[in-house]
Amino acid sequence: MIYDVEKVRNDFPILSREVYGKPLVYLDSAASAQKPKKVIEQIKEFQETDYANVHRGIHFLSNASTDAFESARKKVQKFLNADKQEEIIFTLGATDSINLVANCLGENFFKKDDEIILTVMEHHSNIVPWHFLREKVGVKIKWVDCDNQGNISLDDIKKIVTDKTKFISITQMSNVLGSDLPLKEIIKFSHEKNILVLIDGCQGIAHMQTDVKDLDCDFYVFSGHKLYGPTGVGVLYGKHDILNNLPPWRGGGEMIREVKKESVTFADSPSRFEAGTPNIIQAVGLGAAIDYFHSKVKLGLFDYEKKIAQYFHNEIQAVNKVKVYGKENLSSPMISFTVDGAHPHDIAAIIDREGVAIRAGHHCTQPLMSFFNLNSTARASIGMYTDKNDINLFIKALDKAITFFD
Repeated sequence: MIYDVEKVRNDFPILSREVYGKPLVYLDSAASAQKPKKVIEQIKEFQETDYANVHRGIHFLSNASTDAFESARKKVQKFLNADKQEEIIFTLGATDSINLVANCLGENFFKKDDEIILTVMEHHSNIVPWHFLREKVGVKIKWVDCDNQGNISLDDIKKIVTDKTKFISITQMSNVLGSDLPLKEIIKFSHEKNILVLIDGCQGIAHMQTDVKDLDCDFYVFSGHKLYGPTGVGVLYGKHDILNNLPPWRGGGEMIREVKKESVTFADSPSRFEAGTPNIIQAVGLGAAIDYFHSKVKLGLFDYEKKIAQYFHNEIQAVNKVKVYGKENLSSPMISFTVDGAHPHDIAAIIDREGVAIRAGHHCTQPLMSFFNLNSTARASIGMYTDKNDINLFIKALDKAITFFD
């Protein structure tokens, strides 16, 4: 069996619609991936046949719903190759996951003048929570610059690590440049210095094999909607011994062991971090998305994406007046670019009228935009359903936009 992109496209109902009378060309998967029928139907079926609140009931539907919810957790565990199911925490998304880690570590782990290392490529979701911690505790944030292709070496990290460095929070794959980093080397060095490492896997999870045990990271986060699943659900992986030594972030039902008038004790992970009724339906949908995604990986998804990405890079870099950022990353699933004499928003608006969906803006990476002396770029990003026809229609629309500004 081989990867058949046309068969895959038939699994995504939205790809059959038209926009402004033109066939939809969806090149915004880095922002949010479309959903296959299997995910849509499983969410619908679960709500129609098995839904109830989880964990607290003894009736049939509560048990069925709990089984579905915990089955999704088990799927995530196997997908990430985590040691234990208890290392998987369901959150609202990667942003929520990073905020959870920052808040739970807080004053229990950091003290004034301790250092946190970030890269200039980080998404705002992996920046702002650490700024909150800086304001609350007085930690210092130190920055690592990349080169023009988005590369960062272990030596770049080593140069700024000191005895006060306690934490590194770093992307697995840049959402602007598509670069992936030598994470295993960085993590190994960091652990030798007793530094904890969090990996933001929002982009990497959908485009490369991810094994948290092999990486040996302390925390790993991703959002379900980037992985062809629903919005409103994300994952925090954390090493079991670390999680059970962190205090909870939110208080409420389910996260307790015992509540008295005078005191409260807390459950172990993952319950201690999942206060209140969890995002049950979304978690079940994420489990379905993981099943679907894994089936395509076995057919050669990653190799297919590399080939279609290289075709995309070759086509866009041949277009006059276009500047691609990270242009050497020929296997990158996202292409960020500017057009001489035109604002990225205007380019995206004209392309949109041709039925082509791309994104324009700073992509929640203002430090990286500043690094390139830019305010924004246009960004086209592929998914498992992207084919050559999509790219050809995009190039045709881009040529039309460039001609408009001549």
